[in-house]
Amino acid sequence: MNFFAVIPSEVEESRGATEGQFRGVPRLRFASLGMTGNRTLTILFSLALGIATVAYAQSDPDFTKANQEYAQGHFKEAISGYEALVRAGQWSANLFYDLGNAYFRTGDFGHAILNYERALALERHHPEATANLQIARDEARALELQQSWPERYLQFASVNQYCIAAAIAFWLAVFAIVMLIFARRRSGALIAALILCLLVGAGAIYAIYTLEGGSNGSALAIVTGKDVQARLATADTANSVLALPPGSEVKILSTRGDWIYAALPNTLRGWIPAKDAEQVRL
Repeated sequence: MNFFAVIPSEVEESRGATEGQFRGVPRLRFASLGMTGNRTLTILFSLALGIATVAYAQSDPDFTKANQEYAQGHFKEAISGYEALVRAGQWSANLFYDLGNAYFRTGDFGHAILNYERALALERHHPEATANLQIARDEARALELQQSWPERYLQFASVNQYCIAAAIAFWLAVFAIVMLIFARRRSGALIAALILCLLVGAGAIYAIYTLEGGSNGSALAIVTGKDVQARLATADTANSVLALPPGSEVKILSTRGDWIYAALPNTLRGWIPAKDAEQVRL
């Protein structure tokens, strides 16, 4: 028995060394994979939901139209289509990835990097977005925030995964406490399990706090304007602290009118016009 699997392919490479490495909006082709025996039913059952989800996402007429505009080289029209979907709240990692590709093709590296970051915020393991993000950063010479050593070690899991771990540890600890209260004898194994659950829960909470408040946390923003200068005060005539190429990372600390006060990649702080930077998390 045969079934069809969806396999992504890359958009045709355009001119230039950088664009030769660049991964464009994926198109779909079909490849027949032969499967026999009872394993077929098991695989079909386990993959049915995922295949149906992909098919539904690709069937959206607005998304399909935007992809067609991109494939025809109408990048500004594609951007308009993708942005309309974003404003409608139809967020997905692939939508932001495609939007980043369209901005990249127009040479707007700031918005390209912003949307690659948004794709990775929704789906940490998105290899195409990761690869294109690095290419865009290299092209724009964008500056990155320095990560603390706890952030680097804790990034093997996402904030959502740490939240799940903390919730599981909490309820297991509650169960262990109830068992200890009603047990005739206090089991050493049960006490050890309770201590372990408390440690795991505390570690997960620490990881959530560290990642959310770190360089890639909820306050992360991307410089989207050109010739942006971080300044010592909220005035265009104030002394410059640092020149920020498009796509550079900053961490928003506070806002004042049309200015934001941000932590900068050089570990200093400065004021940036609010119109020239956008938060990664919507």
